Amino acid sequence: MELVLAETLLAQSRDPRVLLGSLCRGEVSAERVETLCFLLQRLEDEVARGSEDALPKAAREVATGYLVPLLRGLRARPAGASDTDPGSQARRRLLRAAGVALRSCVRLAGGPPLAAALAEEALRDLLAAGPKPGLEGGTEATVEVLAAVGPCLRPREDGPLLERVAQAALVLALAGDGEAAELVAGRLLPVLGQGGTAALRTVWGGLVAPSGPDRVGLKLQVLSALADELLPESFAQQLGPDARCCARFWRTVQAGLAHAEDALTRKRARYLLQRAVEVSAERCADCICGPRDGNAGPSLFWWSEKKKDELLKFWENYVLIMETLEGNQIHVIKPVLPKLNNVFEYAVSEENACWLFHPSWHICIYKRMFESENKILMKEGVVHFLELYETKILPFSPEFSEFIIGPLMDALSESSLYSRSPGQLIGSGSPLGLKLQKFLVIYVSFLPEDIKSDFLLKFIQKMTSRHWCAVPILFLSKALANVPRCKALGLEGLLALRDVLQCTMITHQILLRGAAQCYLLQTAMNLVDVEKVSLSDISTFLTSLRQEESLGRGTALWTELMALSSTLLPKPDIALCDWLRVNESCFGRSSTCSSIGLHETSCLNAYVKKLVQEYIKSPAWETGEKCCMPDWCEAKLVALMVLLAVDVEGMKNQYSEKRRTQNVLRIFLDPLLDALVKFGTNAYMPLLKTDRCLQLLLKLLHTCLLKGSSTQDDEVLTLLQDFVISTAESVSEFILRKLTMNELSSVSDLDRCHLYLNVLNELADLHLKVGWKRGNPIWRVIPPLKNASIRHLQDTGNGQEPTLGRQIQRVVSMAALAVVWEAADQKLELQRDSLDAGPAERFLASLQLNQTLRKPHPKEQSSFFEESSSSQGWGKIVAQYIHDQWVCLSFLLKKYHTLIPASEGELLEPILPAVQMPGRTLQSALDALTILPSDQVLPVFHCMKILVPKLLASSESLCIEAFDMAWKIISSLSNTQLVFWSNLKGFVHFVFDTKVLTIAAKIKGQAYFKIKEIMYKMIEMSAVKTGVFNTLISYCCQSWMVPASSVSQGSLSSAKNYSELVFEACLFGTVFRRDQRLIQDVQTFIENLGHNCAANVVIENTKREDHYVRICAVKFLCLLDGSNMSHKLFMEDLAIKLLDKDDLVSKSRTRYYVNSQQHRVKNRVWQTLLVLFPSFDQNFLNRIIDKIFQAGFINNQASIKYYIEWIIILILHKFPQFLPKFWDCFSYKPVLKQALITVLQRCFSHNFSIRLYALVALKKIWSVCKTWQIEEFDALTAVIESSLNQVENMHGAGPYFTSFHAFQALLKTNGLPLTNSPGSRTSL
Repeated sequence: MELVLAETLLAQSRDPRVLLGSLCRGEVSAERVETLCFLLQRLEDEVARGSEDALPKAAREVATGYLVPLLRGLRARPAGASDTDPGSQARRRLLRAAGVALRSCVRLAGGPPLAAALAEEALRDLLAAGPKPGLEGGTEATVEVLAAVGPCLRPREDGPLLERVAQAALVLALAGDGEAAELVAGRLLPVLGQGGTAALRTVWGGLVAPSGPDRVGLKLQVLSALADELLPESFAQQLGPDARCCARFWRTVQAGLAHAEDALTRKRARYLLQRAVEVSAERCADCICGPRDGNAGPSLFWWSEKKKDELLKFWENYVLIMETLEGNQIHVIKPVLPKLNNVFEYAVSEENACWLFHPSWHICIYKRMFESENKILMKEGVVHFLELYETKILPFSPEFSEFIIGPLMDALSESSLYSRSPGQLIGSGSPLGLKLQKFLVIYVSFLPEDIKSDFLLKFIQKMTSRHWCAVPILFLSKALANVPRCKALGLEGLLALRDVLQCTMITHQILLRGAAQCYLLQTAMNLVDVEKVSLSDISTFLTSLRQEESLGRGTALWTELMALSSTLLPKPDIALCDWLRVNESCFGRSSTCSSIGLHETSCLNAYVKKLVQEYIKSPAWETGEKCCMPDWCEAKLVALMVLLAVDVEGMKNQYSEKRRTQNVLRIFLDPLLDALVKFGTNAYMPLLKTDRCLQLLLKLLHTCLLKGSSTQDDEVLTLLQDFVISTAESVSEFILRKLTMNELSSVSDLDRCHLYLNVLNELADLHLKVGWKRGNPIWRVIPPLKNASIRHLQDTGNGQEPTLGRQIQRVVSMAALAVVWEAADQKLELQRDSLDAGPAERFLASLQLNQTLRKPHPKEQSSFFEESSSSQGWGKIVAQYIHDQWVCLSFLLKKYHTLIPASEGELLEPILPAVQMPGRTLQSALDALTILPSDQVLPVFHCMKILVPKLLASSESLCIEAFDMAWKIISSLSNTQLVFWSNLKGFVHFVFDTKVLTIAAKIKGQAYFKIKEIMYKMIEMSAVKTGVFNTLISYCCQSWMVPASSVSQGSLSSAKNYSELVFEACLFGTVFRRDQRLIQDVQTFIENLGHNCAANVVIENTKREDHYVRICAVKFLCLLDGSNMSHKLFMEDLAIKLLDKDDLVSKSRTRYYVNSQQHRVKNRVWQTLLVLFPSFDQNFLNRIIDKIFQAGFINNQASIKYYIEWIIILILHKFPQFLPKFWDCFSYKPVLKQALITVLQRCFSHNFSIRLYALVALKKIWSVCKTWQIEEFDALTAVIESSLNQVENMHGAGPYFTSFHAFQALLKTNGLPLTNSPGSRTSL
């Protein structure tokens, strides 16, 4: 068509120059320029035949006078204009036509000179514009000019120009400037590549130069465009470098295969790989790319004509796998995965134990799978890699080690990979976790010794370099703990393990965190080279373990030898004490150990002794009495090492003299005991020294408590308690002096006050354990402490401005009274024999509640604010003071609860105003809730629990206000874990107290409905915070459960009024997210480990799982007595509610899926009804039997049908009189038709028992059909009746239809009523 158009134009005008001139005039359009292009191409043919000698000048004029100005005028495309706009498409069409026309003009005008001039001019424009955004139009026009004139440039004469153009074009192509970069890569660079070796080498040099990963896609775009020049066919001449021999080329291809985010880049990489293989096969010549970075090993690419078939098979499988992975569908990819095994078989020479192909090619496949958006494909890739070493022994490769530390661990950080397999039991462990453990054991075992240490160090450091979730870090730690014992880690490795403990796991769930700590400690014991670390390093590492989560004394990890075995390489785990005992002589000698000079003692004992001595010494940096308390970390470290050393000594002397353990403990604690004994007499002992001694005393007592066995068998604990009791008198006198003699007068002293009170409480506990005596030091200290505290609180300062010292002393005195009375509440031995109110009780009961402490005198504010930089501020101090006041009041209310009046009347002279005026006290409690921070409201809740039952009948509105304010505090604390659970427990004990529930239900006022409103709010909160409903239902059920011998009608009547609570508990259970289910599953796995995991021993089971709610409810129902009328009525009311719930669910969803929320609710409804069934009598069943039978006809899941059929069978077995009512259910025509069709189908079953049941049911159903005379079934009459008669008359067919004894036995076995005979109408 184009040729016809050109011929037509030439026929109309004899002079082509005139024709060209006419086309160059007029309005510019794509059609006009395309016509010009066709004409120029036709004129080129004429010139080739030797005619039209005058055309060069005309062509030059068209090029310089029309086309070049036209292209320059097309530069003004607006930045950001869409390529799909009609204007942009027309402009692009015009550009292409003008470029083709320009190329024809250059050829007609003589070629090289004009081409060089135009190229120089276009290059200047290109360099001036540069890769700047918003200049796409100008760049495209310039590129069109260069692409048009490029073929006309001479490789030799114009070589420098070609190189400069190539450099500029490559910069633009790698800049990624949208369409301009694509135009350069697709049009200009291929033209320049054909223009000579110099330009091609210039482009090649830029492509193989080092660059960032963001340039991979752009480089592959250029390489694909230059594939014909860099990877020419066998018949073509190799003008430029051979890309197959360049390592950087292959690295770029591999990066495109593995890391590219877009499919087009990956496709280009595969294209280059395929072309390189095809070219190699066609050339029939050997080729090799040198070893990577000059190291000995396989080449990135090589070709041998002798192994052509094997190479082709390897690369065909490889490309097939990479292409299949693009599908991203597991059902498509899984059949191809076996070819990955073939790829490994081709790649490894078993004879020489070396790689034939570079392992980085295999890594590309796994990287591609790991980076897939499809998590199933990602998991398949991880599993395949982990299983690789189970069946193959692969040669060592540094690339594989880097891959494990990098992409593999990145993939393993995905928590969803550790989910259970379908059909696997809950808590049985993660299949991926087990595979990871096996893999790491095998891989590390085959690593060269000089590589093993570096690999394990990087592996652990990787665990500290990112935010890991709890599940991956747990299984990684478990895998590390099972690595065969070796001397692989030094101090750097120990520090890396500590970083994992302190940084990575700080926000993890407590049980998972505790288990991971156990595994990391086991890792340290297995892998640390004790000759490279000192005991000081070990002790610092041990303090990073949380004793309340993992490193508890008495656990298996601490003292026992465990024989847990790996499935592949059995090896016993070693306990911490055994590890220290075995290696104590091997630890690196520190200055502390070497300076002792005691050759007869072990290095561990010498280190610990020196550690205690240095700790007890008064710090050299102490500058006065007014200083902050020391940090607890050092006391924790010393206490831990003392007890470890004593236990190690006890293991060494297990079968010898026991007295040596006592002597060793005495030697360790001599400096501490000597200091403690002097507390009561040495008034000038440095303050920090006393702080450190008391801190160590507390830490020793807390750490020594056994977690796994009875404390009576612990010799060390008994000795320690004896030592502490021997110093009790001195310590208690010291504490009494500090708390009462105005020695605590600064803000920093408040921390000291809490330390003293904690020590006093511990001493009281110790005396109670060994036997309480009236004359013991604690008994002698408490009365003067109470009296002195009351005096300080009574001191008003004669109206003077309060000083900091006096105010601090008031805070200390109130705290002391709170601790004393809180201890007295828990330890009856500390209370007075008389129940009469003493001076202290009368004073505190008369004290104004919620009274704040005034700020110190302005003259002392400077020192106060200096200290406040390390304290919590005066407001926090006042809050603590008010908190302690309510603690004291809580004790008074409990002790004198009989004095609280039922309603607040006029008392002329109340002895205990706070007790005898409950309304005012409750109002003050509400005020306290608005003042106190959330972590200090618990004693106010305790007071409310006592006050509200007394006032609920007379001051209901005040009690409702208390409910509302308390709930507001709880609901605002849902994300504050540290105080939420304790506050929730106090709130539940207060609002849902049996007395409160009973009174509220009795008066049926607003309080009753407010309690139910809060109950439903708590259930709603349980859906997002597991464990809230557990706290509520467990407390209520425990308070409602009473022994049968002392049945309390009140408690159960209270339960009846709140039966909705038990009803909701029976059905409770949210559908958790997948990540929540995974956490629960892993927690169950850890719990199933039992004592083999120390975390299970140390961490208390909080029972916050959702199924515990249902367990509590069902247990409560099981404990009810069906013979008790109130119990019976409660269960019947609950059963009616459950049946109504089932009916409601059935109506809301006519169809539901397995394991959906509807399915779970119905499942729990019928499970609970089965539990309640034994208490049902005939009268109650008469009321509900129709609902039960009707439920059997509803379209339910199979499991629900089984439960309904089960309860129907139980009813008919226990009450046969319901059989006629049961058969009446089939009297409805649609039901009867459905039953008949179902039974007829089952009559042809292959299973004999099913046929037997079906025939009996058919006989009964058919009799019902005949009774109702349904015409629809007349056609079946002859067939069914003849079949039934034949069966009954087959006396020789066997005993089942003659004597029928086997069928009777079958019914009896299944709990069904016995039939009379095969032909009986009453047979089931």
